[in-house]
Amino acid sequence: MGKKVLMKGNEAIGEAAILAGCRAYFCYPITPQTEVAEYLARRMPEVGGTFLQGESEVAVSYMLFGAGGAGVKVFTSSSSPGISLMAEGMSYIATAELPIVLINVMRNGPGLGGILPAQADYFQATKGAGHGDYHFIVLAPSSVQEAVDLIVKSFDMAEKYSNPVMLVADGMIGQMMEPVELPTFDEPPSPYVKGHEKWATTGAKGRERNLVKTLFLNPHEGQDHNVKLQTKYKEIEANEIAFEEIDTDGDLDVLLVSFGTMARVCKTAMESLKAEGVKVGMLRPISLWPSPLQRIRDLADKTKLVVSVELSMGQMVEDVERAVQGKTPVGFFGRAGGIVPTPDEVKDGILNLMKES
Repeated sequence: MGKKVLMKGNEAIGEAAILAGCRAYFCYPITPQTEVAEYLARRMPEVGGTFLQGESEVAVSYMLFGAGGAGVKVFTSSSSPGISLMAEGMSYIATAELPIVLINVMRNGPGLGGILPAQADYFQATKGAGHGDYHFIVLAPSSVQEAVDLIVKSFDMAEKYSNPVMLVADGMIGQMMEPVELPTFDEPPSPYVKGHEKWATTGAKGRERNLVKTLFLNPHEGQDHNVKLQTKYKEIEANEIAFEEIDTDGDLDVLLVSFGTMARVCKTAMESLKAEGVKVGMLRPISLWPSPLQRIRDLADKTKLVVSVELSMGQMVEDVERAVQGKTPVGFFGRAGGIVPTPDEVKDGILNLMKES
């Protein structure tokens, strides 16, 4: 790692993509992520890369398909409704098994919503934003430093599994400034995906042509391809679940499950709860898909109450309930519309849920 520098989240995300070897970035501006595009509009030409603003998010999704199909490391960033417009292309990209990386700096919704932070795109990210049976790998940073680290990791994971990787960070992480250590490498990472020569559409003189496709008119071929994808997803679930645990040793009165910015608020709320004699722990999912369902299930055995704490109206709580499987009560505390609750509000909400359970 290099020296620490003070950077805005969105700009640090853009620099991390460059340091990971990405030299192709296509985008359409939408707040609160536009600083990623603004930053890379300057930086990509400086490093010999390509910056292109598409005429729409729909167009951008197919630019990603084309560049990914040619075997280059490619990146985009957007916010909530922009990701919705990319959904068709994202289904194509996942089906074609192209290793692209994208980040959703989430705004509040539904509808046009506003630019304040929210986490209401959990369903969109983890359940497949577009049509068909597919998954992104979905990662959720809770700091600018972790966003940088996960961007670099995302390019590696996308390459390893030939699969799109999405980061979800709410607008607060994109807009805040924090000290970060940018990664350094003994050798600069290649702007091309490792092994792309075997499958990428780079021209076919002197060899068999490569074909990147998503159309399977033969139903048996379509079935076989879907089974292949599901086999890959099971491998990802077996190897790539990531989470942080805080104070989960011993029996608990309450286990909080929270991610991103909301998990940071929960850490402070936990100190106030402990001061009132509550045995409280937290599991913070870093991978939203694959989700740490089994670990939540295991912790439910020694917990009187599990509470999903979110900047939404309760999207992740469905997965928490699926994990707990009725072993213990599951509660929910959340805010929407861009409201970030204070630690005291979270503490009071947890105490009320404990009385009700």
